[in-house]
Amino acid sequence: MNSSSVTIRPVATKKDRKAFVDFAWEVYKKDPNWVPPLKDEVHGLITPGKNPWFEHARAQLWLAERDGKVVGRISGQVDDLVQQHMGEGTGQWGMFEALDGEAAAALIATAEDWLRAQGMKTALGPISLSIWDEPGLEIEGFDEDPTAMMGHHRPEYRGWIEAAGYAKAKDLLTYEVDIAHWEDPKINRLIAMGERNPHIRVRMVDKSKFNEEARIILNILNDAWSSNWGYVPLTEAEIAYAGKKLKPIIYNELVRIAELDGEPVAFMLTIPDINELTKDLNGELFPFNFVKLLWRLRKPRVQRARVPLMGVAKKLQQSRLASMLAFMMIEYTRRDCVGKFGINFGEFGWILEDNKGMVSIAELPGARINHRYRIYEKAL
Repeated sequence: MNSSSVTIRPVATKKDRKAFVDFAWEVYKKDPNWVPPLKDEVHGLITPGKNPWFEHARAQLWLAERDGKVVGRISGQVDDLVQQHMGEGTGQWGMFEALDGEAAAALIATAEDWLRAQGMKTALGPISLSIWDEPGLEIEGFDEDPTAMMGHHRPEYRGWIEAAGYAKAKDLLTYEVDIAHWEDPKINRLIAMGERNPHIRVRMVDKSKFNEEARIILNILNDAWSSNWGYVPLTEAEIAYAGKKLKPIIYNELVRIAELDGEPVAFMLTIPDINELTKDLNGELFPFNFVKLLWRLRKPRVQRARVPLMGVAKKLQQSRLASMLAFMMIEYTRRDCVGKFGINFGEFGWILEDNKGMVSIAELPGARINHRYRIYEKAL
């Protein structure tokens, strides 16, 4: 496909894949708030055989070129689990980056043509590559580094995507709170009530039993999130893949499981903001940065922690008990973040803007929305 001087071509070779991944460095070379991703991880994400997402999904990648120079990239993807859980004919695109509006328009049109050829009736984007990876376009919060596993984009992208006929499907929010100076008497009373309840136990995870603990957490997650917009279940292979990637940044004190009469019913996963430890590595782990990162991970000294995942069993949702368990997990983790890791700020998210239960928990005293991400949709 051609759009005046822009040529779009599919990614076909190892050299193309390298150009696809490396292009982000061209886009953000002058952006002080961009955190270079680890290139090995991006290659793993887009490579069948490495990322088990490809066991139930297919994707096509494209490069936009002008005068032999890469000026944009995009992916189109069709996920069988999305068809089951979000509706037949729901296609997606993502991994979107562009240097100008002309390249953006040509890339989006190309992804749409491919999705139509796959029988899709609706396009959702940007989602890179699944809802569990990096969903949404940043539309607020450009002047602050994103935390671990969250995206950062150019402000111009919003106009380019909307010019292609896209409208808002959902906004995803992240909330920041000063955890070093946070206290609320009402919440403290709720926590004290929970501590007097003999049926409740909130415990740290035991990383020496990593697989067993991961299974407990992911069982709660699949139950707790099953009614959420955009939800697709993680497969066994994806759970193992995610566990392998997360294990180096899991610390016992930062992951809590709540039990009711011995049954696990809620969890909260908190991670140090690894972006603070990797930003100066420029995406390269080898030959020397790998050792540097391992050393930093032994006792991470970071300013921020992120809660990427939290869940309460569906049967307890909307109950006072759900709030009690959530705030107990938050407070115990907060104490360890500040006392043992020297962390001053916490970020909750992402959270769907209309998830009233989670929004009410995230709106802690002093909390503010620090990033807003938008997923767009368009009928094809």
